Amino acid sequence: MIEATGHQTPVPPDTAHLDQLRAATERAAATAEPLGSAHAGAPAELLDRTEQAIEAIGPELLALSHDLHAHPEEGYAEHRSARAVADLLGRHGVEAEVGVHGLPTALRARTGSGGPTVAVLAEYDALPGIGHGCGHNVICSTAVGAFLGLHATLAAADLPGTVLLLGTPAEEGGGGKEVMARDGAFDDVDVVVMLHPFSYDAAVQPFLGRRQLRATFTGIAAHASAQPFMGRNALDAVVAGYQGVAMLRQHVPDTDRVHGVITDGGQRPNVVPETAEALYYVRSASPETLADLSRRMEAVMVGAAAMTGCGVELTWDELPAYLPIRANLELAARWTQHQARRGRTALPPGVTPASLAGSTDLGNVSVRVPSIHPMIAIAGPETSMHTTGFAAAAASPAGDAAVLDGAVGLALTALDVLADPAVLAAARAEFEAEGGVLDVATALG
Repeated sequence: MIEATGHQTPVPPDTAHLDQLRAATERAAATAEPLGSAHAGAPAELLDRTEQAIEAIGPELLALSHDLHAHPEEGYAEHRSARAVADLLGRHGVEAEVGVHGLPTALRARTGSGGPTVAVLAEYDALPGIGHGCGHNVICSTAVGAFLGLHATLAAADLPGTVLLLGTPAEEGGGGKEVMARDGAFDDVDVVVMLHPFSYDAAVQPFLGRRQLRATFTGIAAHASAQPFMGRNALDAVVAGYQGVAMLRQHVPDTDRVHGVITDGGQRPNVVPETAEALYYVRSASPETLADLSRRMEAVMVGAAAMTGCGVELTWDELPAYLPIRANLELAARWTQHQARRGRTALPPGVTPASLAGSTDLGNVSVRVPSIHPMIAIAGPETSMHTTGFAAAAASPAGDAAVLDGAVGLALTALDVLADPAVLAAARAEFEAEGGVLDVATALG
């Protein structure tokens, strides 16, 4: 037997870059001016009443968060999670419909009447093998808490306004919000609010657009030893494409990201692979640059096929593409103000590292309706999302504090929209100035 040699464990990454990012963020945060709003917002009495209503149901919200955390479900399979939300709403006299907008695990509930309509979004899908490593149990519980707090206030106050709670499945790659949007979920909505757990409190954090590219190469099978010259190696084409992407990365903007995996590399070493396949995620900071990067990726794959004598089939976006988030600063300023009353400092744009950017289908909503997607800290900067460490934080005391603080922040921001027409007018004006409604179907060419 030949004994294995070399390193048996991976070399740990150096933390120097993260340390520098943390230090730079701390310096910037020390002098940053929080986002401000020129408008009054909701009366103090309504804000206080809503906050107290959320505090009163705090134990139920934390129980929901921990229940979801203990029973993680992947995208489009969140049946238990959606039912847990519906059951909690039912105990508070709110009927929720599960299985809406074409998705069995989507949820919709409504309170209030007339006036503007604010939608509060809940995510509850988990990651395979990691569970709630993105903290969607916190996202869901804050949304439910905000909705129920507003439900109590609207029932007691003479305030026209409508609030929707939308449970949006499969954010982790499935694009549930885009599916729901195509079915009209946001057609009559004036403002959308939701939040996301993070390593910092931030009123605005960049999120990149993301597309998926599947490259399937077809070659000619042959005996890899006796007649390799009669074969055309599809795995070689995949490898050439992968190497082409590595060279492409040097010549794209800093905000662009491309990463891929080989999903099929052949069956046996003694047979020239007749088919092979790779799946790539392609990300960029704007629809225009994402479209350009997509064209360049196609050129790389076509070139890899040509140099190896293989055919190639390129399939884009088997699941919906994600657009970058268009943050609404007026709404983000209202969030900032209400987080301050909870003892949190929501950092303005440009303070937290822009390189710490993922993607979300909330981007697709944010180009249809004025939206916010602020970040709320549940862990330190050393703990990355999509890890077991972040999953642990999502059920920690810090995660529990974020549930209550986040629910209050979302509810009071929504209340400002319902109670102060100037807030909604400012949010709408800013949205129109940023380009208005974007046709998602044609945005990427």
